[in-house]
Amino acid sequence: MKLLLISNSTNAGEAYLEYPKTEIGRFLNASAVERVLFIPYAAVTFSFDAYLKKVQSRFNELGIVVESVHLSSNPVQAVLEAEAIVVGGGNTFHLVRKMQEEGLMAPIRDRVLSGTPYIGWSAGANVACPTLCTTNDMPIVQPLSFETLSLVPFQINPHYLDAHPDGHAGETREQRIEEFITANPAVTVTGLREGCMLEIQDGKIQLIGSRSMRIFRYGQAPQEFQAKDDLSFLLHRL
Repeated sequence: MKLLLISNSTNAGEAYLEYPKTEIGRFLNASAVERVLFIPYAAVTFSFDAYLKKVQSRFNELGIVVESVHLSSNPVQAVLEAEAIVVGGGNTFHLVRKMQEEGLMAPIRDRVLSGTPYIGWSAGANVACPTLCTTNDMPIVQPLSFETLSLVPFQINPHYLDAHPDGHAGETREQRIEEFITANPAVTVTGLREGCMLEIQDGKIQLIGSRSMRIFRYGQAPQEFQAKDDLSFLLHRL
């Protein structure tokens, strides 16, 4: 498989897709990709057309054409013919329901397992996991199930935050993840901080970015891992 799973599209004070742009270009160029199929279904408060335009404006700088699945008369066939698949961020529940309604989960999984490059940021990274259960999003719609692409055996929590704002009496992100691993003790969760991404190729996984990643496993204290660390244990399916 060839996966680039990105925590967030935009760092504070930067242009859209600015920080991951170079890595996206390198990742796609390594497979000689000239056009990608974009999945815009996580968009809620703006149109799929607007989302396509926004993404294409950045991919233009990489010399890559973006075709959106929402404009295809046969979305499944579009997946089967795609050189690479790109899934944008937004609301994960909205994204998953629409992918399920269009019958795209199995075809995308099959293509990626066969070597088609996959890029996802935020919600697009969430759906590469076994379920959507570690998203930060509100369940604004009800999907057919929480099951997603299961391209990796672990869960990602994108936009992971350590902060506990002054005066906030609710649970921290860490406490929410601890709830998840208590209810799902066999599943590892990666807290992927903003400005970071995971690349998976040839059975190897690497953290890219200047910040560490926090790993949550049931019965263990959370651990911090740096870009130089061996993360191969994350790819071991139970």
